[in-house]
Amino acid sequence: MSPEQTTSQAAAPPVAPAAPRRLADAWLALAGLSAVFLFEMLDNSILNVALPTIGRELHSSTVGLQWVNGAYSLAFGGLMLLFGSIADRVGRRRVMLVGLVLLGLASLSTALVSSTEQLIAVRVAMGIAAAMTTPGSMALAFRLFDTEDLRVRALTVISTAGLVGLAIGPTLGGFVLAVAPWQALLLANVPIAVLAFVGIRGGIARDEAAGLRGEPVDVAGAVLGTATVAGALLTPTVLVEAGRASWMPWVVVAATVAAGAAFVVRQRTARHPLLDLHLLARPLVSSGLAYKAAAGLAVAGLSYLVTLQLQFAWGWSPVEAALGTLPQVVVLLAGGRFVGPFVARVGLGRAAWTSAAAVVAGLVVFGLLGRFGYGWVAAALVLVAAGLRVVGVVAGTNVLQGLPADRTSIGAALVDTASELASGIGIAVTGTIVAALVTGSITASSWTPDRLASLQGSLGWAGLTLALIAAALVTLGLWRARGRASTPLTSPAHQESSLV
Repeated sequence: MSPEQTTSQAAAPPVAPAAPRRLADAWLALAGLSAVFLFEMLDNSILNVALPTIGRELHSSTVGLQWVNGAYSLAFGGLMLLFGSIADRVGRRRVMLVGLVLLGLASLSTALVSSTEQLIAVRVAMGIAAAMTTPGSMALAFRLFDTEDLRVRALTVISTAGLVGLAIGPTLGGFVLAVAPWQALLLANVPIAVLAFVGIRGGIARDEAAGLRGEPVDVAGAVLGTATVAGALLTPTVLVEAGRASWMPWVVVAATVAAGAAFVVRQRTARHPLLDLHLLARPLVSSGLAYKAAAGLAVAGLSYLVTLQLQFAWGWSPVEAALGTLPQVVVLLAGGRFVGPFVARVGLGRAAWTSAAAVVAGLVVFGLLGRFGYGWVAAALVLVAAGLRVVGVVAGTNVLQGLPADRTSIGAALVDTASELASGIGIAVTGTIVAALVTGSITASSWTPDRLASLQGSLGWAGLTLALIAAALVTLGLWRARGRASTPLTSPAHQESSLV
């Protein structure tokens, strides 16, 4: 071998490992990524059951107890864009692994908590960890495979793990509290973090330098973006706590609008913006975000409406109300096996808008017919759950497909941020309409026929208002995606051959 050949071979870049041909070929990576999403969905659902116990043992005030969950949501929602941007620059795998270490340490520190303030600090740390890990789970799953059908099925597997956590969280939390202290609920995150760390470190290769962005992080844009998202998430809470007559909610609204306007100006003028606003104009990106926002709005709003309908309007007990939501749980858990075949048959584009339309239809059914019997409430829950099961996967896939390869983490953060913001808006709209149309507090024990009628009417109007907003988002998604082909992902033969 000549010296020239030896030098040429030494200088050749390493060959990237071939992408997995089946889901089973990436089982370790999928297990780690699924554990991340399980933590996100299980965390708040399992902790809600323990809030009364936490309040008694830590002598928490009502506001302090509310911030146990609120601090996590603010840190999580407000920092996703920042950490998505950082991950696109220093490595998605690296940021996720650091976040998982932080999650494990924060969860372990729960054993030392002796005050509400300390628990709120732990929840902030866990929210930061979630912001570092959750967007990366979608981005890494997308980059792990190189075909649309495998990407859709991988995201379906990951989302199913999270929905299992969401469904079993309250029940599991109740059983744990019967035999163990409340700290055990947060300590359960430690083995989940270990599983995720092992799966991601062992199953996913390090990011290649060519796939990362080299420019610095836009710190000013990150601060403004975080302030905007945090303000939008905080506004509903302040509005409910202080009331519409108080000046505080309007100060928060004004500050949020100002931060949002400054963020837009910054992103348009910065040399290296945190979020390139031109990317949002891409058809797949804007349509996917619109569909995801419609789903987030519907799920949060309908969950609140159904709770008010079953427990306040109809007088159901909490246990009966929990059983009343079982149709939604069943569809969310059992529907995963149908997502892949449905998307493969109709294509990503058609699957996105039809599933988002199902979400709108569920809100319409509740708004018009929910007061006339539980059957209509169940139908609304099934429609929204079925739509969510599909749109949660395909909207994220569309967004990531519409972005350059070095922007997948910020794209995944955009998807999660859109859902978080829409959920906050859904609850705010619902609460405002009910407060405006029902005299007195809805927690009052006395319900006259007139007050009950006004409650029923407010729930119907709230459902229809949410349906109108969601329909506008779906229409926006359709308009942005117009003219794009919606072809099946795979041929039937390939679909059959890649079932494992």
